[in-house]
Amino acid sequence: MTPIGWIVIILGIVFVVILATCIKIVRQSTAVVVERLGKYHRTLETGVHIILPFFDKASSPINLKELVADFAPQPVITKDNVTMQIDTVVYFQITDPKMYSYGVDKPIKAIENLTATTLRNIVGELELDETLTSRDTVNGKMRAILDEATDPWGIKINRVELKNILPPKDIQDAMEKQMRAERERREQILKAEGEKKSSILVAEGEKQAKILKAEAEKQAEILRAEAKRAALIAEAEGTADAINLIVNAKADSAYITLQGFEALKALADGQATKIIVPSEIQNITGLLTSITETLNVDSPKPASKPKIKKD
Repeated sequence: MTPIGWIVIILGIVFVVILATCIKIVRQSTAVVVERLGKYHRTLETGVHIILPFFDKASSPINLKELVADFAPQPVITKDNVTMQIDTVVYFQITDPKMYSYGVDKPIKAIENLTATTLRNIVGELELDETLTSRDTVNGKMRAILDEATDPWGIKINRVELKNILPPKDIQDAMEKQMRAERERREQILKAEGEKKSSILVAEGEKQAKILKAEAEKQAEILRAEAKRAALIAEAEGTADAINLIVNAKADSAYITLQGFEALKALADGQATKIIVPSEIQNITGLLTSITETLNVDSPKPASKPKIKKD
């Protein structure tokens, strides 16, 4: 091959290389900053772009997705002079590739240092207990401060989280003892409340049982009284009916005398040795004497005979 042929081939290869450098393909969620003769020219977004060779210089692709920076633990002193180790996680996103490229040197390192100083300032105003219980407050304050500080850098701070808070060993031991004592106190309180409720339930049960027993006895007494009353009423009504029947039948004196004899016979049938006879029935004494003498003829003499005392 002649020298001219070699020159043509070389020129062709150079042309292809130059043409390849003129075509710039930008991927999704990335951006490219182009400088022309050392000065910012434009920002290439997603797609295919043509740049001038030798005059334009394209930067490395800048990631526009949300990024996560996990920073190492930083020593922080609280308001009550307790030194703790706190590590943070920052979620951020590049919103302006131009400002990100020209705003600050080493943006990630700048965010790390800014996070450490901001954390020391915020925690330095809090005591140990407040620091442990106020993570959301610390996260919110740090996010607001960092977002405002990184705005000129083209960076948006979305979230800031305190990943770990590590107090000194002696503080951890004291906190564990305090938590153990608190758990034991709560256990004693719950146990006492349970015993109290149990005693109350037992007392209420006994009270209710006594009330029910008293109610049952009361009801039984009422039923017995009602039954006795009903029996007395029935007996009185029976007696009244019998008397009415006798009155309506117009009984003669012989029947009345016989009834008086039956009454005296019932009185004489007891163990008493002396009987007091009302004056109202003295008129039947003669009849009783006659009947008694008649009965004594056929029957043996009794061991003792009641004495009849006239009233």
